[in-house]
Amino acid sequence: MESTENSPALNEEVKTPGKFARMFLTVYEVNRFIMRFFKEGFLPPYEGKELLRQCYEIGYRSALLISTTGFITGVVFTKQSRPSLSEFGATSWLPSLVGIALLRTLAPLLTGLIAAGKVGSSIGAELGSMRVTEQIDAMEVSATNPFKFLVSTRVLAATITIPILTFYTALVGMLGALLNVSMSEGTSAKAFFQASLEQITFLDITASTIKAVLFGFTIGMVGCYQGYNSSKGTEGVGKAANSAVVIAMFLIFIEEVVSVQFFSLFRT
Repeated sequence: MESTENSPALNEEVKTPGKFARMFLTVYEVNRFIMRFFKEGFLPPYEGKELLRQCYEIGYRSALLISTTGFITGVVFTKQSRPSLSEFGATSWLPSLVGIALLRTLAPLLTGLIAAGKVGSSIGAELGSMRVTEQIDAMEVSATNPFKFLVSTRVLAATITIPILTFYTALVGMLGALLNVSMSEGTSAKAFFQASLEQITFLDITASTIKAVLFGFTIGMVGCYQGYNSSKGTEGVGKAANSAVVIAMFLIFIEEVVSVQFFSLFRT
């Protein structure tokens, strides 16, 4: 009598997907998640109250951190730039340099990175906790669309709020630069802002707005995807929050490089 241990059906190993297969599967799942947002995010019923609440959570609660960071950035950038300009006798260009640097690059990038750390981790942890405690499943059973209520509102709120915070960061950074310039050279506020804004073009404002919208969408989408699809209990919640921050920052740097190359084509 043959032993069942030698049966090929019992000894057959279950093959797991390879690295490339898992990578393509992840890309497929991410694309489906994004397409679902565009499909459901702009169709009624609209979650207006939840959207406003998320705008408050993302914008107002991040204002203090962004204010502090933006102000310090303006002071430090001005202080570090003055010695290089003074070697060429061009310290009068300092306000223009600060305005261009803040509005073109520093404000969008700084706001995006801070929001990725604070907002992205918060969204990932919140949705991850709701997933592992089966609150999302309970919403589905109660005939509520959890994707529209939880994901669409957070992504839209981040996309709307980050551009506003970007220009707020630029303003606070310029106030920090103004303080440094006034203390060092006695420049008035009117002269400083006239010099710093005269070199700003419509293309600079448009580019910063587009980058900020893209950064906000990326932060919201990454945080929601990681949290909405988390598993493995409390370990999965921590992993979702950490992954949301790391991936969002990585994508922001890539988007910054691509956008700089793209908009430089219009400045030549």
